Formats: sequence, C-alpha cells, structure tokens
Amino acid sequence: MASLPPENAARALSCMSKWSGPITPAALLRGIRLTLPTRGTPTGQTIKVGAYDGYLAVPESGKARADNAAILYLPDIFSLSQNAKLIADQYAAAGYLTLIVDVMNGDALPIDFNPAGFDFPKFLAGGSTGDNPHTPEAVDKVAQAGIKYLKEEKKVTKLGSVGYCFGAKTDQTPQYVARAFPAIQCGYMAHPSWVSEEELAAFKAPLSIAAAEDDFIFPTELRHKSEEILKSVGQPWQMNVYSGVQHGFATRCDLSVKAQKWAKEQAFFQAVAWFNAWL
Repeated sequence: MASLPPENAARALSCMSKWSGPITPAALLRGIRLTLPTRGTPTGQTIKVGAYDGYLAVPESGKARADNAAILYLPDIFSLSQNAKLIADQYAAAGYLTLIVDVMNGDALPIDFNPAGFDFPKFLAGGSTGDNPHTPEAVDKVAQAGIKYLKEEKKVTKLGSVGYCFGAKTDQTPQYVARAFPAIQCGYMAHPSWVSEEELAAFKAPLSIAAAEDDFIFPTELRHKSEEILKSVGQPWQMNVYSGVQHGFATRCDLSVKAQKWAKEQAFFQAVAWFNAWL
C-alpha cells in the first residue's frame, strides 16, 4: 500500500526507513516522547550471532513450551537496548527461547537520542562511520544470521518472529517478518511502518498486528487496507488497536500513564497468546 507523505514519515524516530524531504527536529521530537526506559534488569546472555551481536533469553528449566520452538526478535533502531532485552526476557518467561539480533550492527541510536540536526538519510546509507549501512540488504544479513543460529545451533524447527517498528520494517516496502517467510512460521508486528501490499500478501502464515490509535505511519486507512489483504490471504490473522497511545507504545511508553502501561502490557500478552495458539 502507499507510503505516507515524506513530511509525515519524517516524524518517525522510533522506527527508521528511507525517506526524502525535510526532517525537522520538531517533527522528530514527537517520535521520542514515549522513549522512557523499561524498568528492571535484563537476565539473558549477550552472545555472538555469526558476525553480529545478539541477546539470548532462555526459559527456566522445565518451563519451555516446546524444546524446538523459538522467537526471533527484530528490534527498533535502539536495537539491543534495555527495553528490548527486558521484553525478550518476558518472552522467555512465557516459555519461548528468544533471540534479539543487532539489526543496527553495533550502531544503534542511544535511548536518549537528540534528533536535532541529525542527518537520517546519511545515517541510513552509511551508518555513523560511513561504512556501516542500515539498508534493507545490510539488515537482511543480520536477520538471516539469527535464523541460521536458531535453526543450526539451537535446533529450532518452529520459529516465530516479533518485529517492533524498524524490526517490522526494512524500507518503504518489505517487512522483515514477512520477508523471512517461510523460515518464519508465525509472526507478530507492533506498530509496523510503511506496510507493503505485496509483502503482507506474501506472508502465508498466521500474523498478528498491534497498532496504535494515533499513528501517523500506520493510520486508520492503512490498517483497513491491511485487513483486506489479510482476509484475502486466508491465514489466521489478528489486528488489535490500542487507544490512548502512539507509534512506539509496545516498547517505549510512560509506565506512569495508565493507558500507556495497559496498552504496552496487553500488546505483549497479545503476542504470547498468538504464539501459544499458532506456533
């Protein structure tokens, strides 16, 4: 489906894609209003996944739902952040071996990032150093390394994937979660970005989406179009819309605000229930 106009797309700090047109600090600041650290201390392991960094969260002994099931976690532009690690730990507590791969290849933006004057197109094309691109082709290699690790090292045969914002999205068309089909057998996306009709239609597996009521990247008309596509695919699908929240709510929210806290928690429960049913 069509992308939003560049002036609206530029507001998205909590996810990242290719865009053109002016990127103003005022627009970007809207995207980091919900960037508050999640509470707690991560309990998983920092590992290497091929050439890339990763974080592995393992269920307690005897509490895995299945020995051969796992979740590949594709994070946002903050990548291996405390927020992401704690969510991975929560998936492990629900019984799923969970691997986060560093989609930013060591070049994640800090959680307290200040977007004023930042050149996003240049950053996407070459990264902070100019030789570490964050293009679809580059990030695809990271995702595939994660799939290979789980299947070869951990002997996973039932693989689900969660994609948060940038992790749900590669560029203005394909979705990582959908792009990895058929290696990914069950998918969940939270506040996805610039959904492509072709990639969404090509994901021939159960798919659940958590969306924000106020989302300039995935607004009402695109949600409805996604519903039409998912109906036509003929696989189990789910679309939950959460009120009182904005893009990014499932990973970064103000836990002191009841509506945001509730939506973040329910979006996580939505994902777990989906994997319990279909993975």
